[in-house]
Formats: sequence, C-alpha cells, structure tokens
Amino acid sequence: MGKEIASRKEDYSQWYNDLIIKGGLADYSAVRGCMVIKPYGFALWENMRDVLDKMFKDTGHQNAYFPLLVPKSLFEKEEENAEGFAKECAVVTHYRLKVNPEKKGSLMVDPESKLEEELVIRPTSEAIIWNTYKGWIQSYRDLPLLINQWANVVRWEMRTRLFLRTAEFLWQEGHTAHATADEAIAETKQMLDVYATFAEEFMGMPVIKGVKSPNERFAGALDTYCIEALMQDGKALQAGTSHFLGQNFAKAFDVKFSDKENKLDYVWATSWGVSTRLIGALVMAHSDDDGLILPPKLAPIQVVIVPIYKGDEQKKAIDEKVAEIVSELKQRGIKVKYDDNENSRPGWKFAEYELKGVPVRIGIGARDLANSVVEVARRDTKEKKSYPMEGLSDSIVSLLDDIQKSIYNKASAFREQNITKADNWEEFVKLLDEKAGFISAHWNGTGETEDEIKNLTKATIRCIPLNNPQEEGACILTGQPSKERVLFARAY
Repeated sequence: MGKEIASRKEDYSQWYNDLIIKGGLADYSAVRGCMVIKPYGFALWENMRDVLDKMFKDTGHQNAYFPLLVPKSLFEKEEENAEGFAKECAVVTHYRLKVNPEKKGSLMVDPESKLEEELVIRPTSEAIIWNTYKGWIQSYRDLPLLINQWANVVRWEMRTRLFLRTAEFLWQEGHTAHATADEAIAETKQMLDVYATFAEEFMGMPVIKGVKSPNERFAGALDTYCIEALMQDGKALQAGTSHFLGQNFAKAFDVKFSDKENKLDYVWATSWGVSTRLIGALVMAHSDDDGLILPPKLAPIQVVIVPIYKGDEQKKAIDEKVAEIVSELKQRGIKVKYDDNENSRPGWKFAEYELKGVPVRIGIGARDLANSVVEVARRDTKEKKSYPMEGLSDSIVSLLDDIQKSIYNKASAFREQNITKADNWEEFVKLLDEKAGFISAHWNGTGETEDEIKNLTKATIRCIPLNNPQEEGACILTGQPSKERVLFARAY
C-alpha cells in the first residue's frame, strides 16, 4: 500500500509526521513553515470548532471578526505584549507589485507603494480589539463585553512541525471586558474549565489545570492559566491558555467606563485561546503504530461499513441491507460511511480506515447476511466481534460510548504512571533522561532558578497545579526553602 509508518519507539517524530501525512490530515505547502489542512483534517477541526463554539455561546459569548492587519503604532501600545511577540511578527510595508523591467515575467515591489505606516499581520489580536473596544464601552451598562473570534494568526516560526508549530495557524481567541477584577478572574477560570471539559470529555485527553510561572506567562498578562497534557513520548503539550490581563490593555488603549456612582475607571480584561495544535495533541495522545485513533465524539467518520462480496447479485443484496443500517445509524446521529468503492479490495479498505482512526468498522458479507449478523471491529483495541443486525444501532451507540471512555481511561492511566516526584537534582536529571513525563519537584519561586533549570535540562515549569497541596521542601537546584511542588517537563 505504500502507507508504512515509523514506529513510535524507534522514531517518534517521524511516526507523528507519517500519521499526519498518510492519515490524510494535512500536507506541506509551498510557503515555508505553513501547512495545507486537507479535507479529513479540516473535518476534524470543524467538529472541534463546533463543540467549542457551542460551549462559548452557552457561557454568554458572541462571535465577531477583526482585521488581519494591525497598524504598528497600535501594536506598540502595550509594551510587554509588543516586546513578547516582536520577533515573531510578519510586517507589510508595501501595497503593490509591478512588472520588473529588467527580468521578463517577474514582479517586483513598487517602491512608490510604500505604506505610510507599517502593518503587522496579527500574531494575536489584543491591539486591534482593544482599540476597537474603546469606542464600544462607555458605561457599566456596556459590561461585561464577551467576544470571541475564529481566525488565523501568523507567528514567524523557524522550526515548524505540522499542527504543533506552524507560521500560520487557525484558532479562536476570546477577548472580554469586565467592571471588576473579580469578574475578570472568574471569567478567566471559567474559560479554563471550558477548555478542560472539552479536552477530557470530547478529545478523551486528560489535562492538568494550573497557573503558569511568571516566566511562562502570556506577554502583558497578570496571570496565565493553562491546561497541560502529556504525550506518549513523555513530553508535555500546552493545550489551552486563559489569561487575566488586569487593566494593562485598558490603560494602554484608554478603555474606561463610568460605574454606577458615575466614577470613571479602566475595565478589567481577559483573553483565552486554543488552536489547531489540538489536532497534534489528539494524534499524539491516542494513536498507535498502525495509525490514528480518533475519539468517537470528534471523528469525521465514526462508523465505516465495508461490503465483502462476489458478483453483482451478492453486492445488490448487501447494498439493500446496508441502506437500512445506514439509515438507522444516521437517525441516531452517527456519522457513517458506506465504502462500496469497487476499485479497492476489502483488505486495503480495512487498513486504510485503521490508518485514518475510524472508531468502528463494520464488515458485511453474504454469509453475514444469511446469518443476520455483521462483524464489528473497534479501532482502539482491534477487538472483533459479531453483532446481530437486530438492534445494531443500539449496539453501535453503546460501543462508541465505550470507546470514548476507554481511550480517555488509557491516556489517564498513562499520565498517572508518568507523574513522578523528584527530591533532589540527581533524581530530577535522571528522571528527565530515563522516564520523562511530568516531574513534581520543589522550586524556590525565582525566575533566575527557572531559567537555570531550563538552560541545564531543557525542562520548563509547565504549571503550578490549581489547588496545589502546600508542603515544605527544598528547591531541587538551589536547596532554598519551597512551600509547594510544581510540575516540570520537556515540552512541545
């Protein structure tokens, strides 16, 4: 078939790339560092987007859209944010090309089209959004303002990897304004909970909710909350962030409101986002050496039916029965595909849908028809079993539910086995090199120590877990006093 994929143990990075490319999720593009999301991958993203969009709207948010281009003077207004993203910014300086007179068939920048002010292609939208909010907010009656946008952003990455880190990616970014700090903090935590619920209940991926250390905070935030997931190679992946921005952006863009006592004050802000990197997380959290394993709640195809027959007569009889089964499954809201393509043999189809991670495969042949049964294979465990055609839709609904729970439980067990305590530097380094995973260790709370640990080991503080137990201990690097453990890991 030409679809061989690398082994996770032998070459994890190549295994990941093979699954993305050969599983039909994405392809490389003519633009360095950018990707093409193929229909199967985009269908997966649409399913994620639809679930999240409903969750946002259920918590009172509305969608809007803001420009891709941000005037540089606006981008510079919040200094920490501007400095934090400066090295990743792509900048538009001219607005026109013209024919190059010295080289036939080529174009050159028209020097007369130089912009009066350079435009930054958004790496994040705080600047353009807060400049807009200034005209939308006058009084406490305009608050809270709860806006989300689905968009693309550009961050000029030098080392890219499909879905995980690309120069352009798709995401959503929420930007909200509130009358008080408490309301803004409550919003920040609420959206973190939305992300955690989505990751665990829909992606089947367990996450740890926590707050970032000062060094790892979003540029311009007072606090960054995050969900951290563990991949099968023992590396962590930041799966979503929610930021309490305080009044930094309101002050930078002069966004004030009059309160109930008619006093003027700056609004309190949040921002929060997840991106197409969640697809990379999904691939690495569950898949195996035979291909993708997709959670039923997000899979573009939940059930595929493959006919096995000899001759037109058998095919016709199978077609008639499958039409009934497909109708029944669709009525239950199941995404089902009947693959009766005659150009491929059943064995090839079985391997193809295994590679694509379709949760349930149903095979049906003439003998099955005679016995009123079908052969059902589940992708996660490879288990095959005969099911009676009578009540098949009930059986499939139950099976999909079981697969969803099963892949979460497997990932959860893996994570629990790979959270290890380290009480001194030797243990810490040994665990990083031999086991990886999350390492729970004491830290003295300074950015200098955090930087030193990162320089020595490439491990970072992934988060300080919420509701973290307090315990006296000694920092693994300096031996200085510490009141709690934090989670370290090497990360994507």
